[in-house]
Amino acid sequence: MEYGETFAAAAELRSTEATAALKDAASFEGPAVLLLAEPQAVQGDDQWTTFRYDPRREASGEAAFVANGSRIRREIEAFLARENLLTLVAKKSVGTGADTDAEGGDLGQGLADASKTVTILYTSDTGHAEECAKAVARQCRGGGYASSAVRCGTLDSFDVSALPSEPLVVFCVATAGKGEFPGNGRGFWGKLSDRAAEFTGALGSVKYTVFGLGDSHYWGKGTEESKVNFAKPARELDTLMESLGAQRFLPTGYGDDQDVDQYHTGFGEWKSQLFSRLGVDKVDGAGGDDDGPVKPDEVIKTETQQLRGSLKEMLDDVGTGQVPFQDTKVIKFHGSYQQDDRDLREERSKLGIENAFSFMIRVRLPGGYCTAEQWLAMDDICGRYANGTLKITTRQTWQLHGVLKRDVKNTMRGINRACMDTIAACGDVCRNVLCTSNPSVCSREMMEEIMGHTYAIHDHCLPRTGAYHEIFLMHGEEMAEKSQVLGSTPIEEEPLYGLTYLPRKFKVAVAIPPSNDVDVFAHCVGFIAIIEGGKLLGFNVTVGGGLGFTHNNQKTFPRLADVIGFCKPSDAKYVCEACLTVQRDFGDRTNRKHARIKYTMEDYGPDFYREQVEIRLGKKLEPERPYKFEHRGDQFGWVKTNDGLWHCGCLVPIGRVKENVRTGLVKIAEELKGCGGFRMTCNQSVLITEVPEAKKAVVEQLLAEYKVPHSEETTVSGLRRNMMACVALPTCPLAFAEAERYLPTLVGRLESVVERCGLRETDIVIRMTGCPNSCGRPSMGEIGFIGKAPGTYNMYLGGDFVGRRLNTLFAESVTEDQIIELLTPIFGRFANEREKDEKFGDFCIRNGYVKAMTAGRHWWTLPNV
Repeated sequence: MEYGETFAAAAELRSTEATAALKDAASFEGPAVLLLAEPQAVQGDDQWTTFRYDPRREASGEAAFVANGSRIRREIEAFLARENLLTLVAKKSVGTGADTDAEGGDLGQGLADASKTVTILYTSDTGHAEECAKAVARQCRGGGYASSAVRCGTLDSFDVSALPSEPLVVFCVATAGKGEFPGNGRGFWGKLSDRAAEFTGALGSVKYTVFGLGDSHYWGKGTEESKVNFAKPARELDTLMESLGAQRFLPTGYGDDQDVDQYHTGFGEWKSQLFSRLGVDKVDGAGGDDDGPVKPDEVIKTETQQLRGSLKEMLDDVGTGQVPFQDTKVIKFHGSYQQDDRDLREERSKLGIENAFSFMIRVRLPGGYCTAEQWLAMDDICGRYANGTLKITTRQTWQLHGVLKRDVKNTMRGINRACMDTIAACGDVCRNVLCTSNPSVCSREMMEEIMGHTYAIHDHCLPRTGAYHEIFLMHGEEMAEKSQVLGSTPIEEEPLYGLTYLPRKFKVAVAIPPSNDVDVFAHCVGFIAIIEGGKLLGFNVTVGGGLGFTHNNQKTFPRLADVIGFCKPSDAKYVCEACLTVQRDFGDRTNRKHARIKYTMEDYGPDFYREQVEIRLGKKLEPERPYKFEHRGDQFGWVKTNDGLWHCGCLVPIGRVKENVRTGLVKIAEELKGCGGFRMTCNQSVLITEVPEAKKAVVEQLLAEYKVPHSEETTVSGLRRNMMACVALPTCPLAFAEAERYLPTLVGRLESVVERCGLRETDIVIRMTGCPNSCGRPSMGEIGFIGKAPGTYNMYLGGDFVGRRLNTLFAESVTEDQIIELLTPIFGRFANEREKDEKFGDFCIRNGYVKAMTAGRHWWTLPNV
């Protein structure tokens, strides 16, 4: 009805109204939409309106809209009131001069009120422009605009043909790639550009304003490329709209990520002017759940009833593939993220259907260990409910991708039946605790003892809420019984977390020298095992690591942890609790970009943090004990431990268990039921563990049959053995570029180079992520790549081999061919000029390719590129 020449009707099945509507729809020359409902389904439903809307009736002076019943939805009543007023105005001559009579003047004012409409269109990849657009929509609705008079959607969801009839359009436009429109705006831009000649002069009655988002330093501070590409789509749209005759309602505003509060600074200034011009500046636009985020995370956490929210009900809503915004925050605490397939956004937008939403589900697996039976269960689940693959993550566990909303509960129940869960695998809590997986670093007895402390730390820091079980596991009579006994949903006390949990995620790792496979200094809290004479003396404690940052935001940076002391084994879980509660109480809850423990440590200093930990612990930490890391890669091939059991490290490229590797590992798991297991590694590979002598030969045969890489010959090269990447596109909403799908291709080209240089078997740590959130720990690679735009990366060199030093920016915004061109001569020199046992990262620093990154606070000032 909003778009005019469309026939629309709603009726109950098998009624006379339905028959008449079908006949009228069949004879209507334009598009027709019919909604037919079972009478029982709509009986007593106040939202149901039986009606017919036929534009042909207007030609004979009849109303186009006819309601067949007395119940009319509020939204339809508002629409009809506006339509009737506009029709009345159209039939009268309303003067605009001094001779306008009172009736005409009143009618003119009525027209002004009735035409108080605004269309808000956005295009965004990461959601920032969408948030701006929805903030405008909320303010307008709160300021007196009828809900139906405020339309908010993506550029591509808007029919370009309707643009000349729009009284006011507000555009919020982000920037993608090198000055390109994001995926959900390219279609609109293409159509408007192609039809420019047709629209020239046709937009004279259209008022518009544009808000553009970008980063003025994204392609280098002061460079011509940054100048040209800054908010380029917004500037191009503004220029085109003006050239087509549209009237600029307000000067174009710009949100620059280089400002103090990033794009929020410019948006605050621009929206103040906009709201004043619209007459909605005197109200608080806090309503409108359909417009997405309206509350900060800290408020959302307090209002979720200990992480319950409305998830239980919303996951059962089959009308949409997504959950409400606030529930997307809640579900993280239960080990899941809502995502969508970005490869399909543009196509689905053209079809007018919602994004291809799905859920990533991460299993809680301290130390990365599972039984053979649990491996088989996860394989069955990934085939039944997910995309048919298992993803081994840098957090030493599995992730499932592509789980549809309707299958989330069944997936969680399947995981639970295998004696696992996803509690606290994500969210602002202590997440999955890592532990060194290399079986050759200590005796089996020592490994089991340290794994015991890993479990103790993890279990001690788990949230206590029963929300997970209520949402995903309890249903039917079981849930009814709980409600009956307790009277209502209980609110458990959270002795560690309180109502607001932590300011941000909290990551913990346990390392066993000489292996630093867990990258212990990258974590919020770390424990370095000190072993002497076959006895575990205790742990050195590290605090303050974290690698995420924001491109060109110099208030953000990666940081490696400081060693603050030593604790006895029995104190480890209490030390972790103390570190956690210090962060709970002193972490920044006003700015999530400054909320990680690394900034708390940077702001207050190691001495303050140690003192706070000691106060809560009730005793002093002892001085740090000596230790030495020698490597951080995985063990590949077979190794026998002192208990007579065998263990075999297998390479799983980028951690994606699929195709022949998936089949081979399932066959091995079937052989090992009741006697063996698996350990995920922090480098995204897997260790087949606890293999009895009698089973070794058959496991070896299966590895060969299914071509599972597990030796120097089958793992191809030192680069491939040490490559790591995050998932990135197409499912990660934050990714600027490819990572998992691309790094193996890049490594393939680099392997040709190192082969020619005689470096095929030389271990070089190479890592890539699609954005600077750094899930693949790229800033600790000897070679690191962080995505900036499709096919474009910042390149970093100089991280050390054992994970004690961050790398340094070497080249900005490089493409694949440039990467090969830059690295080829460095590999050549490394092959010919390296010192004995010198590693690639150290060589790069010694030869002046980059300076050594001594502290994360120098991340932005040290590079000279």
